[in-house]
Amino acid sequence: MVFTSVVNLVRSRGPDEFWRKRKIFKLSAHFLGRRRNCYSIAIRIVHRALVYATKGRALKKQDMAELWTQRVAAGCEQHNVTYPEFRDGLMKNNILLNRKVLADLAIWEPRTFESLAKICAEMKEIEQQ
Repeated sequence: MVFTSVVNLVRSRGPDEFWRKRKIFKLSAHFLGRRRNCYSIAIRIVHRALVYATKGRALKKQDMAELWTQRVAAGCEQHNVTYPEFRDGLMKNNILLNRKVLADLAIWEPRTFESLAKICAEMKEIEQQ
């Protein structure tokens, strides 16, 4: 760029400003009104949305872990074994399955889950003797 005066050279921020603003406007494209068109407002709203998105990813992981635990506990309840006894029995028998896999077994493979529950119940009986 050619500038006719030093003042214009100092005031110019170059092409970087355009691309920096474009990045924000792309992120705010689905917003309504000035949140979408006005840079000073858009940058605040986009920043807030990104914070929520970050928190949301962590909350999603927590929700899924709770759901898996509930499903496994419900499966254990059907076979008269408590969840802590079930986990303890699996660990003692060296069956290393995580909550997600156990939840899937409880839903889609009930006979497999039933056999795991029986193994844990037998382990509990052995300990009581």
